[in-house]
Amino acid sequence: MNAVIRSTGLWVPEDTVSNEELVECYNKHVELYNAEHADAIKRGAVEAKNPSSVGFIEKASGIKSRYSIDKAGVLDVDRMRPRVAPRPNEEISIMAECGVAAARQALSNAGRDAADVDAVICSGTSMQRTYPCIAIEIQDALGIEGFGFDMTVACSSGTFAIINAVNMIKSGMAKSVLVVCPELTTAQLNFRDRDSHFIFGDVAVAMLIESEDMANGDGWRILGTRMMTKFSNNIRSNFGFLNACEVPEPEFEDRYFVQEGRKVYKEVCPMVAEMILEDLATIDLTPADLKRLWLHQANINMNLMVARKVLGRDAEPGEAPVILDEFANTAGAGSLVAFHRHHDGFAAGEKGLICSFGAGYSAGTVFVERL
Repeated sequence: MNAVIRSTGLWVPEDTVSNEELVECYNKHVELYNAEHADAIKRGAVEAKNPSSVGFIEKASGIKSRYSIDKAGVLDVDRMRPRVAPRPNEEISIMAECGVAAARQALSNAGRDAADVDAVICSGTSMQRTYPCIAIEIQDALGIEGFGFDMTVACSSGTFAIINAVNMIKSGMAKSVLVVCPELTTAQLNFRDRDSHFIFGDVAVAMLIESEDMANGDGWRILGTRMMTKFSNNIRSNFGFLNACEVPEPEFEDRYFVQEGRKVYKEVCPMVAEMILEDLATIDLTPADLKRLWLHQANINMNLMVARKVLGRDAEPGEAPVILDEFANTAGAGSLVAFHRHHDGFAAGEKGLICSFGAGYSAGTVFVERL
């Protein structure tokens, strides 16, 4: 039984933070830090912090802005992280609320309602809590029968969730699966670190995956998929419930996301390009058969390199769309958001690739054909 991507939905916060605003706040922090530690810096006991710049950010990443669940908290030099008000257990959690908004749009775009859906997969870099599952909360808010579960594979959370949905449909376990990827990633970001303070943005994206006999000739047939992982510490977050039990308890900022960006670039780009080419051969396609590559949106230089290695040339405008300038890195949601925003202009039979890659390392490919 074939599976199709029937529709997509997107939620974004009201607030955006420009590079200019982010740099202004960060540089104020640098001034305060260097003044406070002036004596230690002079003795060589503490290293002075260097200011950031808009030019540095855009050259390093291609990012110009990002959405944020709390702009005021991010730009408060005394805080430099989002403010999230606690909610009583009787209220919907913020992560579920964002996911529900994206899911409702996906259902509306397909002309579906809760009765048409058998399962919910909520997949993202980090869940707001361990249990009850955010997926089950989303399922309840939407009034969906069946089942739901959470999963996380960092930057490949979105594609791995799609592939799980496809396999459930192929096995007959479900005929319609709602994949929801809420990525509130600014909460994981150390805004006091020059090398990473600009990276993440907040978003939620949803995809409705259906069996082809439900789709009535509309949507995107899934031609082939693959998941691949390889252990690496080059992108890591040590945050978890066991932190509170560690002796001594770690410093707060030691729990944020960290990465070795240059190592990631050198190791991941060739790995992913080779994987894509192998997968194309497996389903009897060539790079020339792909009209568009919806790649993971972490860094523009990585996307350009992967596209070049796959296509054997630089990508033409529109062949590998970039959403980094508006959204920044949205982790597991990135390639799905790129698909949501840039899946127009396809005739029946034309093909493309949704591809994720990043922390883990992890990589996922979903080859699609327009019905």
